[in-house]
Amino acid sequence: MSTASLPTYAVPLGPTFSRTPSYSAEPGLYEQRLALNARSLPQYTGNFVKSSKSGDAKLCLTAQQDNLDLPVYGMTGVVKGSVQLAKTDNISTVEVKVEGRLQLKEIAEGGHTDHKIRLETALLWIKDANNPVCPPTLHFSLTLPTTFQHEGRSYPLPPSHSVKLEGLPGFYATIDYSVSAIINKPHSVPSIVPLVKSKKLGINVGNTTVSTPFIYYPRTHPAVPIPSPLARGEGGFLERPEWRVYRSVLKANSKAGAQDINVKFYLPASRIFCTSQPIPFHITFESSAYSLAVFLPYGPTTGTTGKLRATRIQLMRQSTVDVRGTEIQGTKTDIWRVDPIGEAKFRHAGDGATWSSFSGEIEIEPVRVMGFAVAGFSVKDCILLTVTPPDVTKAAFVNIREAIPVRLTTDPFPQDGRGMALARRSASIPPSPEDYSDNDSFARAL
Repeated sequence: MSTASLPTYAVPLGPTFSRTPSYSAEPGLYEQRLALNARSLPQYTGNFVKSSKSGDAKLCLTAQQDNLDLPVYGMTGVVKGSVQLAKTDNISTVEVKVEGRLQLKEIAEGGHTDHKIRLETALLWIKDANNPVCPPTLHFSLTLPTTFQHEGRSYPLPPSHSVKLEGLPGFYATIDYSVSAIINKPHSVPSIVPLVKSKKLGINVGNTTVSTPFIYYPRTHPAVPIPSPLARGEGGFLERPEWRVYRSVLKANSKAGAQDINVKFYLPASRIFCTSQPIPFHITFESSAYSLAVFLPYGPTTGTTGKLRATRIQLMRQSTVDVRGTEIQGTKTDIWRVDPIGEAKFRHAGDGATWSSFSGEIEIEPVRVMGFAVAGFSVKDCILLTVTPPDVTKAAFVNIREAIPVRLTTDPFPQDGRGMALARRSASIPPSPEDYSDNDSFARAL
C-alpha cells in the first residue's frame, strides 16, 4: 500500500501540553485517595527470641515490633521464624506447635474446665536414611486459623483475654496462646530410667522444649461509617434509615397527676462502633407540657455536676462464665460481672410545647479486647439507657432501663480508602449485634 495518500490530522482544539503530568505519593488539593495498596504499608522487622534453659536451642519469631514483652499476632497472622540448634547430635525429630488454652474456674461453686485449643503443628525435620544429621537452623511458617472446633461446634478464634470476679460466688477465666519448638532425642534417655516408665509418667527425658506465650489480637472494623447527625424538625428529630429508633415509655406515678412520657432513643442503625471514636445518639421526650415540666429535674443534664444524674446513657460490658452449661429449676448456672466502659454527655437540641430533645456522644474508655463468645465464656457490650429518680417512692415517674446490644471494633471505618486493602486482609467485620445468642442475659445482669 502506498503511503503518499495518508490522511492528515487536524490540530486539536483543546490546549496542548509540553510535558507529561507529575505524580505525588499524597493527594493534591482537589484529589482524593480511593485505596492504598497494603504492600506499601510498613512491616515489622524485629525478632523475638526465646532460649532453652541450657541455651542449646532457640526459638526465633520474626516480623515483630521491637521491645515487646511478648509476640503479637492478628487475624490470620503468620507465626513465622526459625528453630536454632547449637547441638544437632542425637536428634530424631524437630516440630513446632501452636496452641491455645481456655480455662474457666468458679470460685466457691467448685466448677472448673480446662480446654486445649489445637491450632497448627508442623514437623520441621525427621531423621531418616536421607537426612541423618539435623540442620542447625530450621525455618517454619504457620498461619493462624480464624476458627477452631470444640465438642463438635465451630467458634471464631477468641482474643487473648483474662477476667475475674472477686467475691462469692466468683470466677476466673482466661484465654492464652503459645508457640513451642520440641526437639526430640529419644536415644538420650539414660539407661537407669526405663523408657516405658518415663512415658507412663509423662516425662520426655532428653527432649528439649522451647515455648513462649503470645498475644492474639484480631482486628475488626465497621462495615459502614457513622452516619451524619439527624436534622431537627417541628416535633423532634427527622428520622432516617441510617438511624434506628428505640421507643420506651416512662410511666407516671398515679398520684403525681402527670401523663406518661414517650421516649425516642436514636442510635446508628448498624450499632457497630470503633472504640477510638465516640458513639453519637439523639433522644426525645414527648408528653404534655405539665409532664415535661415535672420531669425536668430528672431529665438529662448538659453539664458535669457532682450529684447523681437521674437520666444516664452508658456503655456497659458484661463478662459471663458458665462452667456447667446447665439450668437448675429453670435458672441458668452462669456467673457474670458488668463494668461501665463509657458515659454519655448531653447537649440540648431543642424543645417545644410537648417535646424536648437532646443530642450527645458516649466517650469509650480504652479497651483492648472486643466482644466474643466461646464455649462457656463470653464478653458482650450494650448501651444502657436509664431514668432512675433519687427517691422512687416520692418521684412522679417510675424508673426505666433499656439495654441495647452493640459491638465494638478495634479500627474505624476507612473513610478515604487508606488501609482498605490491609483491612480486607488483616481485619474483619464483626457480625450484627442481633446475632448475640443470648440477648436476655443483658436483662438478667443489668
